[in-house]
Amino acid sequence: MKGRLIIISSPSGGGKGTLIKEVLESVPQLGYSISYTTRLPRSGEEEGRHYHFVTKQQFEEEIAAGSFLEYAEVHGNLYGTSLAHVNQMTDEGHDVVLEIDVQGADWVRKRVPDVLGIFIMPPSFAVLKARLIARGTEKHDDLELRLTNARAEVLEYSKFDYVIINDEIFSAARKLAAVIIGERQHRNRQTEAICDILDSFDVSKHHLPGE
Repeated sequence: MKGRLIIISSPSGGGKGTLIKEVLESVPQLGYSISYTTRLPRSGEEEGRHYHFVTKQQFEEEIAAGSFLEYAEVHGNLYGTSLAHVNQMTDEGHDVVLEIDVQGADWVRKRVPDVLGIFIMPPSFAVLKARLIARGTEKHDDLELRLTNARAEVLEYSKFDYVIINDEIFSAARKLAAVIIGERQHRNRQTEAICDILDSFDVSKHHLPGE
C-alpha cells in the first residue's frame, strides 16, 4: 500500500517539531521529510537531521530544477520539501510527515488531494509567546515578526482535518499518534486487504469442510 502525506503545521513555537519527534518514535512505518532551508542552523541543529541548510542561490537552483513538492518564504527565510524524497518514502509504503507552515500546506493540498492535514494549536497567545521567549533562538525583531504572523496563522486551522491543542506535550503527542493510526484504518486505505478477506468468503472459490 502506498504511503500517505501528512501535513503538520502550527505557528512558530506551537510545538509541532517536539510532537513530531515523539510520534516518529512510537508510530511504525512513519517517515519524515527533512526540509531544505536558507536560514542558519540553531544551536544543536544538525545538517541532514533537522534540515538541509543551503544558500539562497542553491535553493533557487533547486526551484528552477523543479525539485520541490512545495516551497515558501517564512519569516524571511526559504523552506522547501524534496519531491524525490517524499515519493521514495511513500512508494516504499511509509506515511510521510511534512512539517511545514500554512503557506506550504496550501500548496501541497493543490498538488496532493488526499493529503492529511493536522494543525497544532497553542493553548493561548500568552503560552505561545512564553515558549518562543524560552526557546531563546530569535532576536527581538524576529520574535516580534513570528508573534505577528502567528495571529494570522492560527486562523488557518479550519483548512485542516484535525486540530490538536498542544497544552501538554505527552498528551498532545498521544492524540497526534492516535489520529495517524486511526486514519490508517479508513476503508479506502485498506482496499487490498479487505478484498483479500472478502475473497476468502467466496464459497464459489473455496470448498467448505465436509464437501
